[in-house]
Amino acid sequence: MGQPIRSHRQLEVYKRSFEAARVVFRLSRQFPPEERYSLTDQIRRSSRSGRAAITEGWRKRRYEASFINRINDAEGEALAGPRR
Repeated sequence: MGQPIRSHRQLEVYKRSFEAARVVFRLSRQFPPEERYSLTDQIRRSSRSGRAAITEGWRKRRYEASFINRINDAEGEALAGPRR
């Protein structure tokens, strides 16, 4: 068995969410200038919120209900599509 996980940064889901946020940031640079401060900002913040929920869940892992709530939040952020 491998080494125990000591940080949320070692979690595969965290690593993937970090990479996804980098991709979103890189792609959002190509948005038209008129979207730079509204749509771009919203998309970038949204791409980071799942990772933040994972981090919060890691910190609350000793409290099962709180941990589950934070992980559900992260999952919800990952599944949320554009709102119309």
